[in-house]
Amino acid sequence: MSDDRRLDVLRAIVEDYVATQEPVGSRSLLERHQLGVSPATVRNDMAGLEDEGYITQPHTSAGRIPTDKGYRMFVDKLATVKALSPAERRAIETFLTGAVDVDDVVQRSVRVLAQLTNQVAIVQYPSLTRSTVRHIEFVALEGARVLLVVITSSGRVEQRIIELVETPGEQLISDLRSRITQATAGQRLPEASLRLAELIESFSPHDRPVVTAIVTTLSLIFSNERSDERIAVGGTANLVRFGSDFDSAIKPVLEAIEEQVVLLKLLGEATSGLTVRIGSETGHESLSSTAVVSIAYGADDQALATLGTMGPTRMDYPATMAAVGAVSRYVGRLLADN
Repeated sequence: MSDDRRLDVLRAIVEDYVATQEPVGSRSLLERHQLGVSPATVRNDMAGLEDEGYITQPHTSAGRIPTDKGYRMFVDKLATVKALSPAERRAIETFLTGAVDVDDVVQRSVRVLAQLTNQVAIVQYPSLTRSTVRHIEFVALEGARVLLVVITSSGRVEQRIIELVETPGEQLISDLRSRITQATAGQRLPEASLRLAELIESFSPHDRPVVTAIVTTLSLIFSNERSDERIAVGGTANLVRFGSDFDSAIKPVLEAIEEQVVLLKLLGEATSGLTVRIGSETGHESLSSTAVVSIAYGADDQALATLGTMGPTRMDYPATMAAVGAVSRYVGRLLADN
């Protein structure tokens, strides 16, 4: 049996099963695909694929359906990522560019990804621990008050009004702005917090109460709640569209959605490449009928978090992979521009 022909048969079975939700027989393969071989040859190829565990027969006298191993072979060697249509690209760009802040970016990303894939979309909030300091600004207010503004590489903006023991002079504010910017710009937030502690002793004893108040507030901002443990989920209603063969898997998927830790594990660690986990590869026996497609997103080529979709193993992998990758690129570009 030719390996290339066998792979062509496997590709045809996966594509037909995803499209029809029905087991695929040799006759329908010959009708829908130009395989250029006889029915007997196709049957032999299917028997060989079944012996090797790439396809299986769910019922006697029925056609074949792909196994997790078959889907994995399809994704690794056969799937060509579909190009998004101009309309789909415009929809992503138009929808996301209207976002006003990071929370809005995340919520819009979830909605557009769920709409594009008709699956459950999951977006992890940008990680504070992976973010760097982009800009810090001080604005003197009336009385002994200062407005502190922090902007991170993830696009997050934090503002605090600090009540000081005395009104700081313009020179002190200027010196603070210069030294703090020099010490923290481009640094990850945990490292920036350590550098801030070293600054206090560099000021005169008279100025240290004011400096301490400002540095303490900055440190609290940098060590704020771990936003990398927050996620947004959308498209849960899409579960009812997956077909009757997925009905038994809906409850485990809903339970996984309720468990934020499980979803974070399903998305995986933020990496630069697209990841597809199929069936048992999710690490959860109850999700054996489920596949997860995920990818990192970030600003300036820095991975800040992950996003992805969850659906049946019988999914349109090329289209899903294209949508997940495209939304990731748009979100990263938007965060970098802001």
